[in-house]
Amino acid sequence: MYEHIKDLSFSNKIEFLTRSLVNISSINGTSGEVDLAKTIEKILRSFPYFKENPSKVWTQQLQDDPLGRQNVFALLRSKSKNDKTVIYHAHMDTVGIDDFGSLKTSAFQSNELEQYFRVYDQDPEVKQDASTGEWLFGRGALDMKSGIAVHLVNLLSYSERREELNGNILVMFNPVEENQHTGVIEATKELNRLRIEEKLHYAMAINSDFNSPLYPNDPNRYIYTGNAGKLLGCFYIKGREAHVGQTLTGVDPTLIASRINDHLNNNMDFAESIPNETVLPPSCLFQRDQKEFYNVQTAGKSHLYFNYFLYEASPSEVLEKLIHVAKQSCEEVKLYLGSQYKRFLANSALIDDQTDWNIKVYGYDHYINHIKSQGIDVDSVVKATVSQYPDADIRDVCFHIVDALEQLDHDKQPKVIVFFGPPYCPHNYLEDHVDDQRQCRLILEHAIDKIANETNESFAIKKFFPYLSDSSYLSMNGTEDDAEDLKMNIPVWDHLYQLPLDLIHHLNIPSINIGVYGKDAHQWTERVYKPYSFHVLPMLIQEITNTTLKGINSLSYNTKK
Repeated sequence: MYEHIKDLSFSNKIEFLTRSLVNISSINGTSGEVDLAKTIEKILRSFPYFKENPSKVWTQQLQDDPLGRQNVFALLRSKSKNDKTVIYHAHMDTVGIDDFGSLKTSAFQSNELEQYFRVYDQDPEVKQDASTGEWLFGRGALDMKSGIAVHLVNLLSYSERREELNGNILVMFNPVEENQHTGVIEATKELNRLRIEEKLHYAMAINSDFNSPLYPNDPNRYIYTGNAGKLLGCFYIKGREAHVGQTLTGVDPTLIASRINDHLNNNMDFAESIPNETVLPPSCLFQRDQKEFYNVQTAGKSHLYFNYFLYEASPSEVLEKLIHVAKQSCEEVKLYLGSQYKRFLANSALIDDQTDWNIKVYGYDHYINHIKSQGIDVDSVVKATVSQYPDADIRDVCFHIVDALEQLDHDKQPKVIVFFGPPYCPHNYLEDHVDDQRQCRLILEHAIDKIANETNESFAIKKFFPYLSDSSYLSMNGTEDDAEDLKMNIPVWDHLYQLPLDLIHHLNIPSINIGVYGKDAHQWTERVYKPYSFHVLPMLIQEITNTTLKGINSLSYNTKK
């Protein structure tokens, strides 16, 4: 690949590589993720420095991955003996292409899509962008093969002038970002190995994930100094079945689920209050009763779960809110059913039989204690349930575990059990009282001011990347107690799902997102803006890299000058 790009201009190198990478389907959960990893490894090995130092490029196999997916690493060593290291990282997988419809065959063909959109009359903005020649289309063009290309070309540039490099650059490209993040999770072990064996000090990690306009005619290019986290808040709801001829004597779990959904779904009251940040509310990802076939009996159980973004809150704070919502919803259902039953009795001239609609609510950790108090071996039940469902979705396994425990419960009263399901994304952000993190902020501000003056670009620094990102797994805010609260409320923890939380805490790498700019990520109109992404962005990343590796003292001196 080096032979194809060596004589191109800097920005044209990036565009050539972006188009080449877009041509390769790397949809999440397919063998294309393996194909792209092999292509990136091949590109890296074609660079002269890595031809001379082949051991500086390597891959890491994901453990027990059925597709054989890999992380790709390359380490560019400085000629100096500086252990300071900047990490460049990006993810390799994309979402699917069903949204392209009849254009599926063109989803990875940037030129074909550009020609199509130039005459596309149903979206004037897309048509206008296509007609300028300044936008590159295709699945993964924005999210995030252009970001990979930026890192590759910056790495190539530094490898050709190592004498100017005051530290080291480690690049890593990870699969499986679009759902489980297992690529970067596995990579934390490799980062720790390199830290020890290669004696690397990680000063900063730069993710090139995309940024987009946040409102119409938004002039800003956004830099994010932290990452939103994510919890999957789950509700196992056990009702009391009834024949439809006696439905008011039962407790319908779908009614409880609907009340919970109504209270939580897209409700900004449950979003954190952080001024000037894009802070999102919980959103329902799943709601379903567990009846397997038609009959005239009401449902016995219902399952419900929500995407719940984390910014500064702890998992225990979120759990407390979810339990509160469950209790409020259950009380409302109890009062509603009671009032309807009274109307039914009055209309039917029947006598009240003192029907009970009380519904208990537990957090998973408290429910475990409740079950153990009855002499039930919880660990054995969990292990047996996990082995019983080897091919099930991991979230379904969580519900199966809770169901197995509930079936052994001596108390058959209706209940709601609240827990967390995978995946969990830690949240992180720069804190001014931590010296290294405060210095990162100063370096960013210095670099942004310099590049803004040179290019007339408008930059804005935000605290949280508003989408989920692999950067979540390079550092995390919070305490050891927060981590324990989390573990105690994920039913499959230690069995099917375990994050190296201690290792992430130990690495504690300031994780910044300085990404390519474009529009409509995850849509068939996905496109990256070439003038900024292929020209200004690489300059900005290099400025940040140079200042980070030289150290804050050089910045202070230059500022005084």
